[in-house]
Amino acid sequence: MLRRAGTPDLDLGRLAFTQHSRDYALLRPRSATTPHLTTVTLLSILESSGHSFERIDLADVWEGRAKAPEADVDVVLLSTTYIWNGPILGSAVRWVRENLPGTRIVAGGQFTNLKFMQAMRDFPEIVAVVRGDGEVALPKTLDALAGRGELGAVPNLVWRDEDNIRINPTEYVDIDDFPSPRVLGKQQIVPYESMRGCPFDCKFCSFPAASPKWRFKSAEKIRDDWLAYAAQNDADVISAMDSTFTIPPTRLRRLLEILPDSGVPRWEGFSRANTLNSAEVVAGLKASHCYQLHIGFESMNDGTLKRMSKRVSVKQNRRAVELLSQSGLSYYGLFIVGYPGEDPGMFQDTQDYLLQEYSGHYALSKFSITDETMPLWQDREELQIVADDPTDPASPWSHIGMNSAQAAQLQKETLDKVRLTNDKAVLSLWQHDYQHWLMPRHEHSTNIAVEKCLERMGMAPVDYSDLDEGASVVRDNLHRLKDFGVELAPVGRQLMREPV
Repeated sequence: MLRRAGTPDLDLGRLAFTQHSRDYALLRPRSATTPHLTTVTLLSILESSGHSFERIDLADVWEGRAKAPEADVDVVLLSTTYIWNGPILGSAVRWVRENLPGTRIVAGGQFTNLKFMQAMRDFPEIVAVVRGDGEVALPKTLDALAGRGELGAVPNLVWRDEDNIRINPTEYVDIDDFPSPRVLGKQQIVPYESMRGCPFDCKFCSFPAASPKWRFKSAEKIRDDWLAYAAQNDADVISAMDSTFTIPPTRLRRLLEILPDSGVPRWEGFSRANTLNSAEVVAGLKASHCYQLHIGFESMNDGTLKRMSKRVSVKQNRRAVELLSQSGLSYYGLFIVGYPGEDPGMFQDTQDYLLQEYSGHYALSKFSITDETMPLWQDREELQIVADDPTDPASPWSHIGMNSAQAAQLQKETLDKVRLTNDKAVLSLWQHDYQHWLMPRHEHSTNIAVEKCLERMGMAPVDYSDLDEGASVVRDNLHRLKDFGVELAPVGRQLMREPV
C-alpha cells in the first residue's frame, strides 16, 4: 500500500513542521505525566505527620518489578483506589505476604471504602481500613499501631480487636480549612482535588456511596492553592480530578471572576454539559486559563440519559458542543454504548450524532459493570440485568436492550464509521503519548484536522482491503497535512523533539 502511495519508507515519526526556523517532529513525546492524586495526597500526609516511609508503585507489583525495601517495615499502607475486585486486592496482599512476611497492612481507598468487611474477612493481614478522609485518621492509626494511642479512638477506622471487627465513628475533614496536599519537589503537572463526594446520583457510578458527604473548596482556596503550586513546584498545569469541577454554580461564577488576572497556571477539569450553557460561561472559562475540559455526555438519547439519572438532556449536550467548538478550548466528549435499557435503536441516536454533528476529541466506551454496589442494580428486575461476574468489568452481561457482545460490535462499528466519515471528530486514544497539542501555536480546529489525517493514515491498512484505495487515502492525507505546514522530513534530518 505504501509503495503504491509513492512513500515506501513512510514513517509517521518523520512528519515535521517548521517554527522559528527550527524543524520540529510532529509527534513529540509528552514531557510530563500527571502523578496520581492518591499518591500525592498520601505522600503529603506522611511527610506532614513525620512518619518515615518508602514508596512502592503498585504498577511495579502488577508487572513483577517491585522489590521489597531493605529497611525494616512496620506497616504496609495499601491504596485500593485502582483496585476493583477481590482477586486484584489478593494479588497485592500476596506480594506483601511473600516479600514482607508477617507485616501488617492498613488499607484505604475506593474499593475498601465500599468493601471493608469483605477485605478484612478474606485477608487477615489487613489489620485496619481507613474509610474516607485520611488526613487525621491515617497518622493516628500509625501512631496507635506503634503503641502511641488507641485504635478505638481513631475516626473513620475499621480495625481488628482480636476476633472482632470494630467500626469507629465517621468524621469529615473541612477541606476548605484543612491545608491542601503539599507537592514534593518540581512538578510540571499537579493533580488537584477541589471537592469530595458528589451531589449527583448517576446510576453507573458508585463513587457517592464511598464518599457520601459532598464538600467543596472555595474559589479563593482554589486560587491560592494553584498559585502556591506554581510558586513552590514550578507547576504550569493543574489537573482538577473532581468528577465535576464546574459546580456548584456560585463557586464557578466566583472562579470566573477571580482567576483571569490572578496568574494561576493553565488548568483542565471535568464538567457537566448543562453547566456549559452560554457563550459567556465558555469565554469565562477560557479567560480563567482553562485549556481543556472533559465532559461526560454519555448518550444522545433522552430515554437513556433518564435511565442513567444523568440529569442532563440531549439538547443541553448538543448546546455544550456547539459552544465549545466555537471557543477554541480543547475538550473531550465521553460516550457510552450499552447502558442497561438501551437497545440498538436508542444507541443509533448517539451513533448518528457522532457521525454527522460532533466535532472534537471523543471516546466511546462499552458499558461495563464494575461492582455490585452500582446504583443501576436498583433496576435489575425491570431491565433484566444479568452479569456473569458483577466484580469483573470484562465479564459478559446482558439486559433487555442488548448484551455485551452486541455493545462491543456497536462500539467497533461506530468507531470505524466516525473515523471514515466525520472529518471533525477524532478518537482520543493514541494522543496521550505525545505533546498536546501537536501544533501548540495553531488553533483547535487545525490540530483536530492534523490528528484526523494521522488517524486515517495509521488505520488505512485496516480500513481498506483494496491496496490502491488505501494508497489513495495515504496520498490524500499527506497532501492535506502539507496544507497545514506538515511534511515528511528527509531521512537523516535531525528533528527537534522537545516540547514546543
